Amino acid sequence: MSNNLGLVFFPAFDWAISPTHPEREERLLYTRDQIVEEGLFDLPNIHELRPSIAEDKAIERVHIPGTEIGGLITDAHRISAGGAIAAAEAVLEKKVARAFALVRPPGHHAMRVVHGIRGFCTINNEAIMIEHLRQKYGVRRVAVVDTDVHHGDGTQDIFYHDPDVLFISFHQDGRTLYPGSGFVSEAGGPNAYGTTINIPLPPGTGDEGLHYLLDNLVKPVLADFAPEIVINSAGQDNHYSDPLANMRITAQGYASLAEKLQADIAVLEGGYSIEQALPYVNAGIILAMAGLDYRFVKEPDYQLLRQRADITAFIEEQTAVLWRLWRNRTRLRQEQLAHWGDVYEQSRSIYYDESGIVEQQSERVRLCPACSGYMTIDSQAVDSRRRRTRIFAAIIPRFSCPACADEARERYRYAAGQGQYHFVYLQDKPGDAFWRHPC
Repeated sequence: MSNNLGLVFFPAFDWAISPTHPEREERLLYTRDQIVEEGLFDLPNIHELRPSIAEDKAIERVHIPGTEIGGLITDAHRISAGGAIAAAEAVLEKKVARAFALVRPPGHHAMRVVHGIRGFCTINNEAIMIEHLRQKYGVRRVAVVDTDVHHGDGTQDIFYHDPDVLFISFHQDGRTLYPGSGFVSEAGGPNAYGTTINIPLPPGTGDEGLHYLLDNLVKPVLADFAPEIVINSAGQDNHYSDPLANMRITAQGYASLAEKLQADIAVLEGGYSIEQALPYVNAGIILAMAGLDYRFVKEPDYQLLRQRADITAFIEEQTAVLWRLWRNRTRLRQEQLAHWGDVYEQSRSIYYDESGIVEQQSERVRLCPACSGYMTIDSQAVDSRRRRTRIFAAIIPRFSCPACADEARERYRYAAGQGQYHFVYLQDKPGDAFWRHPC
């Protein structure tokens, strides 16, 4: 049985950081050739969709810019985020059953605060899409399954304190790969503890380990959470030929993942084996999402890759640990809330590897018994020329109670009068407003 599938593919997605960078123009050209050559666009249940252009308002529902937003993003970024939005709207308006946005530039390393480029990402396409769906269609409970080989630290950061967003990321262990995060202990803020699930995997994990996780953890957790919509951050750099990682997933493994996951929307993320992997992985995912036969999609050098026994044993043990965490999340959340009291605070250093910027960030979250509270962020960034930028932001979540919303507005007004910040922001999600005070 086939399903109507919408594909967002656009010439602007030839974006590149530089001609020789892994994120370069050819990233999707071979995939486009493969899709056309195989006649996928000619199938009656596969429909090509055009992207929209994400305006400032859509971006500001998610991000706090370290400078004027126009100085951070290009038209390609707006079209990439707009491609994700177009895919989601086609599904929500029942024009297609599912959609796959094959977009560039990527986004899952872009955090809430943006001072520059991290891990090839500037703005977070999936997060922008989710907040658009919440604002326009009233969607509340969302699940994001990130299948990129790199931990989706940006998406995690944006939704870490949101109990209505389940974020699951499986990735190569952060001790062996950028961005060095994504450990089991990163399980969500106190108000949302358990709704972040990180699955760090050892180098050498193959199709066997991937599908054990899917069958014994990811699918049961999704069934328990019962989201209104499932989104796949469809990174493809777990492939055995990818030059930036050390995993052993095949195109067949990815296609079977798409079939099992049954995501409503997939948005392309990483994957840098331009000729050996991407055309075949993307073709397999497209066929699987459309409910079509993908058995004959194989790489030219395809071979059956065996997973080491010690890797299999580790994944089985890790799965059991994470399943226990999920089943006990309510009790663990109450323990977290009791430990932190009224306020959760953390300070951290964030490095923007593509921009040479170091950010020192302090985050404060009000822990409210009536809602998920509100957040303030104090962020100071220093670039390679030792120029400093300091910003403050107060964030009112979409489902905040009136008392927390009022307190967040007061924090914004107070900071705006202090004279120690370059910009002070109020991100008011219930009011769909974004206020900027240049100091």
